[in-house]
Amino acid sequence: MNSLQPSAFNLAPPPTLQWQPVRSANFLAICGRAYPVNTTAAAITVTLPLNPNPGDQITLTDYAGTWSTNNLTINPNGGKINGNTQNLALIPNRNSVQMVYVDSTQGWLICSGWNPAVIPAEYVVVAGGGSGGGNVGGIVASGGGGAGGYKTGSVNLTTTTIYTITVGAGGAATTGGGATGQNGFNSSIGSPASIVSTGGGEGGRYGNPAGTAGSSGGSGGGGGYCQTPPNTSGGGAASPSGQGNAGGTGNFGSSGGGGGAGAVGSNASGGTAGAGGAGIQGPSFASAYGAAGPGGSPSTGYFSGGGGGGAETPGTGGAGGYGGGGRGATRSPYTAALAGTVNSGGGGGGGEAINNIPQSGGSGIVIIAYSDIYAPASTTGSPTYTVSGGKRIYAFTGNGSITF
Repeated sequence: MNSLQPSAFNLAPPPTLQWQPVRSANFLAICGRAYPVNTTAAAITVTLPLNPNPGDQITLTDYAGTWSTNNLTINPNGGKINGNTQNLALIPNRNSVQMVYVDSTQGWLICSGWNPAVIPAEYVVVAGGGSGGGNVGGIVASGGGGAGGYKTGSVNLTTTTIYTITVGAGGAATTGGGATGQNGFNSSIGSPASIVSTGGGEGGRYGNPAGTAGSSGGSGGGGGYCQTPPNTSGGGAASPSGQGNAGGTGNFGSSGGGGGAGAVGSNASGGTAGAGGAGIQGPSFASAYGAAGPGGSPSTGYFSGGGGGGAETPGTGGAGGYGGGGRGATRSPYTAALAGTVNSGGGGGGGEAINNIPQSGGSGIVIIAYSDIYAPASTTGSPTYTVSGGKRIYAFTGNGSITF
């Protein structure tokens, strides 16, 4: 009968870990030690060693049975835990977790005491809208900003994983005299979910003989004013595809509307600027958020409307697309441009030179919903939390995190 000889395979029995005093505050762990951790008073973060060696081990134990009330968070300190660079939250009470460092690819592997569950969830992720095109002084009608990218769908989220939430700001409009505005900023549910919506494109600007095209983004910005007819300026593309639509073209006398999640931005026609593309209605769990729908009813629940283009004299500014798009400006009679609605991803309205600058895009939003048969999540960043229709709903209007 064959037998394995440990020495032949360079095997050794597992090391005996040194048991440490109870920890009740944040601490840096040392390899080869076991820590009872007491989170009775507050949540605690343990930071893993900076330069571990393969085979190094650490054990963490819930001293008082309070990890479900005040979580213990493990910070990988620039490394990885189970191949992931995110922090890991330990939630179950009376848990004891043993970790072993393997290599830089997988980092620390949890070899006992941890059994994550999967929670099916739904989401809406809306990026910030682009600004209306920059004011170039003298004669200008700038394109409307493209709406922030819109994504909705289903995803399986793992318990104890900390998901970072990023809510993109709207693109900032120039404060006068500048040549550029700004694209909106991305929103996301971070790794390992990695759901990203792309910021909307800035509107195009005045040019001679042709205006500049709108910038690409979740939805593209509208094209700018053209000095010499019959030139036109192109609307920005929706890039990447599937999050919105292209902006409309500009011409002599007016500019194109920014694209929306539900429709392309309208092309300018003579002195009439293009309207922003329509936004889109979110799923029922998102109905309490966003902006107004067609005709103002319902008053919320729509997202990612494009900004209207600006018009010169005589002319008519473009209407903002429902779902938070801002109206474009008109010189005579004077009508001010409007910014995209906050937390809707709406594009900013395009401006005209004499009376009004273009306006900023609206900020985005991230909404996560899952069945109330599961426990409430732990969060940072103060999201709005409601329970409705059998779902727990978390709406983030600023950066934060969520752990199930």
